[in-house]
Amino acid sequence: MEKKVTFGLLFILVFPALILVLSRDLLWPEGWIFSIWFIILCYTTIIYLYKKDPALLAERYQQPGTGNQESWDRYVVYAIAIGFALWIIIMPLDAKRYGWSPVLPFWSKILGIALLAGSFFLFFRSYVDNSFLSPLVRFQEDRKQRVVSTGVYGFVRHPMYLGAILMMFGAPLLLGSIYGLLIGLALTILLMARIIGEEALLSRYLEGYKEYARKVRYRLIPFLW
Repeated sequence: MEKKVTFGLLFILVFPALILVLSRDLLWPEGWIFSIWFIILCYTTIIYLYKKDPALLAERYQQPGTGNQESWDRYVVYAIAIGFALWIIIMPLDAKRYGWSPVLPFWSKILGIALLAGSFFLFFRSYVDNSFLSPLVRFQEDRKQRVVSTGVYGFVRHPMYLGAILMMFGAPLLLGSIYGLLIGLALTILLMARIIGEEALLSRYLEGYKEYARKVRYRLIPFLW
């Protein structure tokens, strides 16, 4: 596990490095704000899980195609990974290097920072509140999975996905990339489709999930869906 954690901590640095290198401006303030936010989020989460919930950390390292993952979800995982990589690459090219997008107003940067703050909270609390937060759509019978309805899971049924969506819109608003927003929208639609498949699985196999879904009405966005 120590080797996986060390590799993970080092690999995380690739994404902020891409943001800054592809922008061709190593002093880009917005690029540094997002990079520092991303590193703090990832490092805080990994270190917390390493110390407090190593079983969940091990689950987070599950590879696609393992642990009785739903067969369709392997393709979704690969699509999310490709989409995230494109999102990281396109934003600095668009917002800074080539300037494909028009300059966004200053308030959009403030909104982006606010969305990233909310994203940080939802991401971290999702890991704290739910020890069964697998990266794969699978029923964790081997881990004696149970319904989690406390904390942020009393707010919406998929708070980590909501955190991801806030990130995918917050970062391009901060950086000034309309193309980043479009990729974020595409990834949001993909996550919404994944939620439908995931909830079908949980309703079939996870005791009490149907009752939880009736209690917490909204999957992702309060008062909308």
